[in-house]
Amino acid sequence: MVKIRLKRIGSKKNPIYRVVVAESTSPRDGRFIESIGFYSPTAQPAEVRLDVERAKYWMSVGAQPSDTAAYLLKTHGVAVRGQLKEARADAVESTK
Repeated sequence: MVKIRLKRIGSKKNPIYRVVVAESTSPRDGRFIESIGFYSPTAQPAEVRLDVERAKYWMSVGAQPSDTAAYLLKTHGVAVRGQLKEARADAVESTK
């Protein structure tokens, strides 16, 4: 299975991540298919750059984002399938 996840590239006590598309069996910092973004949580404010078109493409062919990657994608307007289902379920429950 192909996943969209974070790859750590920062030094000790300075985390910087690349948002990558990788095979789920690959190690966290190992081989990846494509780099689609950048995330620096220690910058004030946190810096995020994503190639939204490539993210949408990979999601359309079945790539599953990790929890953190899903949050980053959602903040950039990319619809995340699993989270949409949860949001709909919450909306249905709140109307009862």
